[in-house]
Amino acid sequence: MRISRHHRHWQPRAQEPQYPVNQFIRAPEVRVIDEENANLGVMPTPQALALAVERGYDLVAVTPKAVPPVCRFLDYGKFKYEKEKEVRKQKAHSHRVEVKGVRLSVRIGEHDLDVRREKGRDFLREGDKVQIEMILRGREKQHTDLARKVMEDFAAKLGTPEMPTKIEQPFDRQGGRLTMIIARA
Repeated sequence: MRISRHHRHWQPRAQEPQYPVNQFIRAPEVRVIDEENANLGVMPTPQALALAVERGYDLVAVTPKAVPPVCRFLDYGKFKYEKEKEVRKQKAHSHRVEVKGVRLSVRIGEHDLDVRREKGRDFLREGDKVQIEMILRGREKQHTDLARKVMEDFAAKLGTPEMPTKIEQPFDRQGGRLTMIIARA
């Protein structure tokens, strides 16, 4: 049996709202707005549908949960395209927050600590979270107090007055692996 090394993570698609159209509108009465945005009032659904067809439009329930539902005379294909375009635009402007890692050690030098601190600040500026990680080896496992001090000092100096930070996941130990997650406040 072949094992694939390229795992594809399934992500659910964003649910776009469904708008009932023409004969799929189930309400007995609807509030109708015509193509020039004039309110025609509440009328029975078959009468509103006949009026929309007579004018060459679709009857679209733009707010189906209202009582009675609000329907408009629209070209449904054009309306659906505009809504999909809005969803694409929102998706393009959204930033997915990731957790970026910074690995430290108990015997880390001051300059290396400064370099990692700057990298962590860059991650925070981009809107991501920073996971501070330390792996203890051998005799280091008996000195978790020193490791904790290094991590807490790093976390305290990571924030600046312009960019305050908060500890999202406090100090955690799993075997010889210590972690902490920092985010912007």
